[in-house]
Amino acid sequence: MYLLGEQPAYADQLINRLQGIPTQLLEGLEPSGAPLRLERVEDLAQILPGKQLFIIESGLLHGLVDERPLFYLQEGDLVGLRQGIELPRCRYSSEEPLSLTPYLRADVFKHIYASEHRQELFIQYLIGHTALLSDALARLKQPEIRPATGFQHFAAGEELIHQGDEADHVFIIIEGRAEAYVDGHKVGDVQKDEIFGAMAVFTREKRSATVLASEPCTVMAIPKEQFLSLMQSNPRIAHSLVESMARRIDLLNKEVTRLRLPRSET
Repeated sequence: MYLLGEQPAYADQLINRLQGIPTQLLEGLEPSGAPLRLERVEDLAQILPGKQLFIIESGLLHGLVDERPLFYLQEGDLVGLRQGIELPRCRYSSEEPLSLTPYLRADVFKHIYASEHRQELFIQYLIGHTALLSDALARLKQPEIRPATGFQHFAAGEELIHQGDEADHVFIIIEGRAEAYVDGHKVGDVQKDEIFGAMAVFTREKRSATVLASEPCTVMAIPKEQFLSLMQSNPRIAHSLVESMARRIDLLNKEVTRLRLPRSET
């Protein structure tokens, strides 16, 4: 995917990272048929077979949201994930020859769910594209009605989230590293590409920790409504994410307990 028009410079790094994920997701899975070759396409959804996903082998697909050119998909991108999703209306078109390799949707998802590593990659892919498109759509709107979404910068020492605050967003560190603190005690590190802030969104409780940038950070922020909608439409991915968060919470709880024990007991 590549966004048309104005975009943050650091979005290029995220786009390049997302570009390589579909090939990793489908590694070891055989295509369901020969490549589909098209000369010119006005509305790809009208001619693609259902129940299939496609990898773009060559050519460009232009994405129009509400008939506004917003982005294009290129070699290596995955097509067909939007089946059954009507809003916002997105039309894919191409004015040049296009080659698409087909895979059965059911086989693709079964293949992804069979590997925890592929599940984590798929989460990154879905959330990354959601945030990129949200940021692009926000730029098309008037400044006074733009949602608080997209990318944020933090200097070393700045707070990304504060313990006790309302949970309105889920975050992913695109560049940099941060540290998590509970009641002033460090309980862990937040690494590049790690999702954080999701548990409070799921539980609808206050933030349980403060996260500080330990070095300059670029963070992708996803509004909680969009994140919850994504998780509801992909329940197995949601389950994988919850399991990952549960393991992290267990480690954090053990660290907090260790810090609170008297020195004679540690």
